[in-house]
Formats: sequence, structure tokens, C-alpha cells
Amino acid sequence: MTAPVLKPDSAALDRAARILKEGGLVAMPTETVYGLAADAANADAVARLYAAKGRPAFNPLIAHCASAEAAFAQGRFSEKARALAAEFWPGPLTFVVDAVDTTTVCSLARAGLDTLALRVPVHPAARALLEAFGGPLVAPSANPSGRISPTTAQHVSGDMGDKVDLILDGGPCSEGIESTVIDARGETPVLLRQGTVLPEAIEAVWPGIEMGGSADKPTSPGQLLRHYAPNARLRLNVETPEPGEAFLGFGPGEATLNLSSRESLIEAAANLFSMMRQLDETHDRIAVAPIPVNGLGAAINDRLVRAADRG
Repeated sequence: MTAPVLKPDSAALDRAARILKEGGLVAMPTETVYGLAADAANADAVARLYAAKGRPAFNPLIAHCASAEAAFAQGRFSEKARALAAEFWPGPLTFVVDAVDTTTVCSLARAGLDTLALRVPVHPAARALLEAFGGPLVAPSANPSGRISPTTAQHVSGDMGDKVDLILDGGPCSEGIESTVIDARGETPVLLRQGTVLPEAIEAVWPGIEMGGSADKPTSPGQLLRHYAPNARLRLNVETPEPGEAFLGFGPGEATLNLSSRESLIEAAANLFSMMRQLDETHDRIAVAPIPVNGLGAAINDRLVRAADRG
């Protein structure tokens, strides 16, 4: 049975909050991608979430909170980390911090680690659901683990409609790729995952940013090497596609689909997962045009490299 898809009005939000309190799963819109939400304190609900996604249990989840104050109650934030949160929250920036002894985010959601990942989303439907629920929600992307992330409610319904209890339709995601993740435990921030909050923007508030992260022992979502993957084989940095290949373009010129004919990295990020899905439905080989590595292009290329990896 496919889950109902409802606009996030007050009745739907109340219904979603009840489902979550009873240990169910709700797909919710965020500014980044659609998230598969579960009660962060309920290990049984988190286990159901892992099972629904087919997600490795060693890959920790992000806990979403309604406010910075609610997040600060779950983890230890330094003064510098709080200053960065003040600049970018609510928004697509996730902090990995040490968990406080009284955290309500269960050990399973933290993959057994003493750390946890926290963010405050800006999407009004996500904020409203968090307020209605009254606690943190873990919400990884609402798709089978390793596959293309969903940016519309229809994507979720097609991928996981029989594995969730309710889908809230808040329209297409404005950012289109997952949040930037930093390790905020030290004297300087460590970039664990690229996103739409760029390293230079973080550097302007908290200088000394470093690169980090491991596919072998993830401390953050999105660090597994093969991730965001279509069934089709991807070939990257292609100027001219081969016969039979779909061509995912960038910039002027002919393409099966074009991430941004005007060479906007913001537009390309918003279109990336949706267009990969469309091409994956009709082709078994996809060639992708070169994407600049400056600015937001670094995050786009990160997703493409992970999607292309065959292990």
C-alpha cells in the first residue's frame, strides 16, 4: 500500500507528528532533499528507518531540530561553533559535535558513536513538523541507501511509497543537494561533506577550515564512497557522448538534459538529482559534461564521483 501524499497543512502536520510519536516513518521536505523522518529517541523507529533504506548501521544519521537552542541541548558546541550556527542556522549546515550525557538521540542513530550530527532546517514544513513533534527527528534522504536522493514528493512516492506511513509534499527542494557537514569538535572546523554552504563562507566566520572524512569509518552521512548512485553507468567530464549514451550537459550546447544552459552552479545543484533520475529511467549509460570545481561545483563533483564509483 502506497503512503498518502499530503500538503503540509495543520491537519497533515498533526497527523505526521502522531505517526512519528507512534514509531512510524514520515517523508518530509527540507531545503536540501526530502528526508525520511523518524523519532531520534526511538531505537525501534530508527531500526525501521535503517531497514526501509537498506542503510548500513555504521553510517550515522543527522538529527534535525526545530531551533538552535534545541540542538545545543543535544550536543556540546564551542563558542566558535555557536557563532557559526548563528550565521547559518536555520539552513543547510550540519555540525558533528560531542553528544551531551542527556542527549535524547539514541545510540543506534549515532551508529554507536559518542558524537552526533545536528542541523536546523530552514524549510517551513520541516520546521513546522519539528515543532509539532516536539523533539529531534533523524531524517536521512528518503531513498534506498546509495541511490539518487529525492527532491520532490513524487520521487519519494516512487522509491519508498510502500515503506513509509505518510509523505508531506512541500514542493521541489530549493537547494537540491544534501547539507554541508563539518566536524566542529576542535579548534578549527573540518569539512566532512561538501554542500551549498561553501568552505569560504565557513572560513569567513571560523577561520582555519580543514578537509577531512573517511569512507571506511564514516563520522558523517554521505561519506561512503559509492553513494547517490543510479543504476546506469556514469562517465564523467565528457565533452562528446558516445552513441547510446544519454548526455547530462552543463552550459551551451545540445544535451539530453542540461543541468544549466546558462552555467549556473546553483541551478545545476538544484537539478542534479532530479535529472539523474530522469536519465536513469531511460538509459543504461550516462555521460556527464565537465562541471567547474570552483565554489558549489566542488559539491556537485563530489556527488558525481560517488555516483560513478563502482567499488
